[in-house]
Amino acid sequence: MSNLDRQAELSVCGGRGFVVAEPVRELLTPRRVRLGESTEVRRLLPNLGRRMVGAWAFVDHYGPDDIAGEPGMQVPPHPHMGLQTVSWLHDGEVLHRDSLGSLRTIRPRELGLMTSGRAISHSEESPKSHARFLHGAQLWVALPDAHRHVEPHFQHHTDLPAVSAPGLTATLILGELDGTTSPGTTYTPIVGADIALAAGAEARLPLDPDFEYAVLSMSGQAEVDGVPVLPGSMLYLGCGRTELPLRADTDAGLMLLGGEPFEEEIVMWWNFIGRSHEEIEEARQGWMESSRFGEVMGYDGDRLPAPELPPVALKPRGRVR
Repeated sequence: MSNLDRQAELSVCGGRGFVVAEPVRELLTPRRVRLGESTEVRRLLPNLGRRMVGAWAFVDHYGPDDIAGEPGMQVPPHPHMGLQTVSWLHDGEVLHRDSLGSLRTIRPRELGLMTSGRAISHSEESPKSHARFLHGAQLWVALPDAHRHVEPHFQHHTDLPAVSAPGLTATLILGELDGTTSPGTTYTPIVGADIALAAGAEARLPLDPDFEYAVLSMSGQAEVDGVPVLPGSMLYLGCGRTELPLRADTDAGLMLLGGEPFEEEIVMWWNFIGRSHEEIEEARQGWMESSRFGEVMGYDGDRLPAPELPPVALKPRGRVR
């Protein structure tokens, strides 16, 4: 999914400046962003004061939206570099096209994982004949310097492993949890899991104390380490945890995001992750010249133009807490 913000700002992310080295309960308030004509998203990352969680660098939550009789999601062809996109649905379908020739319909609890590497472009849209509701999350994972120029590729996994306990099922999106591993390709120590809690469930999820974590609420009424987390909000948990208490008053859906703190400082702007203002500028020019990112075939419409790039890069800031 694209960042459609026409006033996109340069952000310096990563490093250990914002990492909290102990358990905390930091509730993040989303920023509402329009995505095309009929979809509004709640942006949790990057957030004021909280730029990343492990290698997770971008988190949008959308829906549930009633799109009966409407076009639904319509995101024109746009570029990516230096990251992986993770498409995750609870309701609806998203048709993915990319400049490699991939054409896949992603359905609920199937993993659509696109590794941009050095350069790729793609579009996302609700199929012409689609379900009534659209509800999901779109996330980006920053690629470390050693792998950020890999050849672009796309993976679609329809059968993912799960961890279960009384009243809880955790589907592995990326990485490893409680000895279970997702088939999705990763380049840093990371975890992403979709957690379904039954009404009245109380459970403790095992965690890695070296990871930092956050939990995104997708639906229902749940408490995370005693904190009520409403749908569309995210609770940052810091590091140093060996387990996570969960409780649900109703059937609830959560997403667990975590990973080793991302040590490298990155520059993120629009749909690019790089290491300098000059690198971002070159990528923007490559998209505007229609040369570097390839062509998405079959999308009915124009590709997305790049916004203006701010002239001055931001300086790294923040301290370990």
